[in-house]
Amino acid sequence: MCCFAGAAPAGWFRRKPLKVAGTEIFARRDGAEQLLAYSMRLSSRSDVAMILPLPVASSAGAVADDALRFIDLHEYPQLFTDLEHCWNPPLTASRGVSRGGFAPQRRQLVVHDVGSFEASFVPTLRDFDRLDARFRLSDEVWAKLPQYRDHGFAVFKLKAADLQKPHPMAFRFPTRDPARLFFPTVHVHDGRVHSKARFDHTLYYQGRPEGLGQASLMPVTTFVKLDRTQGLIIDAPVFRATLQGKLPNQDTWV
Repeated sequence: MCCFAGAAPAGWFRRKPLKVAGTEIFARRDGAEQLLAYSMRLSSRSDVAMILPLPVASSAGAVADDALRFIDLHEYPQLFTDLEHCWNPPLTASRGVSRGGFAPQRRQLVVHDVGSFEASFVPTLRDFDRLDARFRLSDEVWAKLPQYRDHGFAVFKLKAADLQKPHPMAFRFPTRDPARLFFPTVHVHDGRVHSKARFDHTLYYQGRPEGLGQASLMPVTTFVKLDRTQGLIIDAPVFRATLQGKLPNQDTWV
């Protein structure tokens, strides 16, 4: 689920809804943990918090404050661009394609000045009172989302901007379902829960070849700088799936 809570006047969501587009999510399993990275384009007239409920596994019936570990990708803002190139190589690199394989050209790292954000892990719904009150969702919204009563939550605070694409937000957490990969795709962008929502999502993942995606045309190492992903992506086949148009407003499992 991708929820937004904002430090905005009452009724602001109805008058000036958030604009979110081009959502990209990467997921991979690592033993009993899942790694996840999230990116999107966002327009907002006030500071907002993005809340991602996660199926975090508990230990002895409890979830520790440090169960989720954040991964800093601020030095690799173009991660998802490089991932997409595994399916759609840039024209400058296409000259290296031949019957004998692919010979990638060395490209300079592009650095985007997108600012930074604060991130927090909220172990349970009860722990939201430990979070800045400006960036909480109302009890009314959570009452309509009972499936998240036993989840943990990654919260990212984003600055107001007419148009921004923050560097990917990433983390790893102990998952309660190590046989599948979880993608938070439920939408709550206007302070209300709708049965259907407009999707503009690209999902990338490793480790589930029987899933719903298409394998990349090029090896992931052709374009993705693995040493810059902080262990998020490994040298293994990568798959891609898209969710486009008005679809049931639900999370995605692969």
